[in-house]
Amino acid sequence: MQDSLGVVVLAAGQGTRMKSSRHKVLHPIAGLSMIDHVLRAAKPLAAAHTVVVIGHGAEQVRKHVGEAVTYAVQDPPQGTGDAVRSAQASLDGRVDTVLVLLGDSPLIRPHTLARLLEVHRREQSLVTLLTGHTHDPGRIVRDSDLRVCGIVEEKMATPDQLKLAERNSGVCAFRAEWLWRRLATLQRSSIGEYLLTDLTAQAVSDGESSTSWPVSAVLLDDPSEAMGINTRLQLAQAEQVARRRLLDEMMLSGVTVVDPTTTYVHTGVEVGADTTLLPGTHLTGSARIGAGCTIGPSASVHESWVGDGCTVQWSVVEHSRIEDGADVGPYSHLRPGSRIGRGVHIGNYVETKNTVIGEGSASGHVSYLGDAVIGADVNIGAGTITANYDGVRKNRTTIGDGAFIGVDTILRAPVEVGEHGRTGAGSVVTRDVPPDRLVVGVPARLVPQHATKRPEQEREQ
Repeated sequence: MQDSLGVVVLAAGQGTRMKSSRHKVLHPIAGLSMIDHVLRAAKPLAAAHTVVVIGHGAEQVRKHVGEAVTYAVQDPPQGTGDAVRSAQASLDGRVDTVLVLLGDSPLIRPHTLARLLEVHRREQSLVTLLTGHTHDPGRIVRDSDLRVCGIVEEKMATPDQLKLAERNSGVCAFRAEWLWRRLATLQRSSIGEYLLTDLTAQAVSDGESSTSWPVSAVLLDDPSEAMGINTRLQLAQAEQVARRRLLDEMMLSGVTVVDPTTTYVHTGVEVGADTTLLPGTHLTGSARIGAGCTIGPSASVHESWVGDGCTVQWSVVEHSRIEDGADVGPYSHLRPGSRIGRGVHIGNYVETKNTVIGEGSASGHVSYLGDAVIGADVNIGAGTITANYDGVRKNRTTIGDGAFIGVDTILRAPVEVGEHGRTGAGSVVTRDVPPDRLVVGVPARLVPQHATKRPEQEREQ
C-alpha cells in the first residue's frame, strides 16, 4: 500500500530583488502565477495534505491561492529548515512522506515529481534529493562510491567544492517521522539560518548502520525545471521556457506555429489540429481555438472560444465566442459578450460589444455594434453605429433576419428593425422599422407606398 503524502510549498521569502509590491510567487509566467504552476505540478500526486508556508506578504498569497490548501506562517524567516518546521503541526502523524517544493521554482513538471517519489519509496530513503546541472548555489557532495553524503552552500564551500557541477534543486522528499525528529535538533548554520540542506549529512550519519544508503538522488533530465526566480531577468527567462514548452506540445499535436519566438500562449490554452498560428499571435487566459483555423498575424484572443475553420487576423477578441467558419479582421475588436455566428464576416475596423450576430451576416467596414441582437443574413453597411448609451443606461438594438442596413446608418437604441427591413444611406433611425419596409432620412421615416423588395422578389421582375 502506498504511503500517504504531504506537500510543503515554501513561499515565505521576501523577494526583495524583484523590486515589487507584488509577492514574488504571485508574478505570472505563461498566464499563471509561479505558485499556481507549482501547485499544478503537485496536483497529480494526490497528496493527503498540502501546506503553503507564508510569511512576508502572507495575505496576498492567501487571497490568491484560496482555501484549497493549509497555511503555516514563518515569522520571522529563519531559513528553509525553519520554514518546513513551521508546517509540522499540520502534517505530523498524518503523512508518511513529506515532499518539499519551492514556490518560486515554477518550471517543475509533474512527471519529475512522480519519479522523485518513486525512487524515494523504492529505496526507502530518509532523504531523496532532486539534483541537476543548474545554477543553484548548493553543491552536491559525493563520496568515492558516488553516494550523496552532503550538500554544501556556496558561501561555505571550499575552492574544490565550488567546482562541483551537480547542484541541489531545493526539491526533496523526506521520511516524515525522521524529518520531524531531526528538525527538532537542527542547529543554526554558520550563516545564521536553519538550513534544510544540513539534514542530508545528518541522514548519512543516522543511516550508517543501515543496509541501504539513506540518501538518494534523482538527476533532472531538464535542468530548467530547477530554475528559481529571484529577479525580473529570471522571470523573463522562465517565461520563454514555459512558452516554448507549450508551443512544442501544440506543434506535436498537429498545430502549425510559423514563428514560435513571436507567438505567445498561456497555460491552459487549447488549439485544434491543422490550425496555423502566424507571427504576433497572443492566445491568453483560457482561449480555445478549433481545428483548421488561421489565427494571426498579430491577433490577440483572450478568454474566448473560436470554432473550426475560422480566421482572425490583426484583431483583438476578448471574452467572446466565434462560431465555425467565421472570419474577423483585419483591425477589428470583439469586446466582451460578443457572439459571432456561423459563417459571419467581420471586416476591417469593426467593433462589437455584448452583441449577437446571426449566421451568414456581414459587417464589412468601420462600424460599432454595441448591445445588439442581429439576425441571420443581415448586411451591415459601412459606418453603421448602434447608439446604445443614452447617458444613463445601455439600450438594445434588434435587427431581424435578412435586414439591410445602409451605409452611415445610426440606430438610436432602444430600436428594432424588422425582418427584411431596410435603411437608406445616412439614416438616423429613432423609431422601430416594420418588417419589409424602407426608412430614409434624419430622423428616418417610412417611404410612402413602398414595401422593401427582397432580393428574390427583385430578380423575379
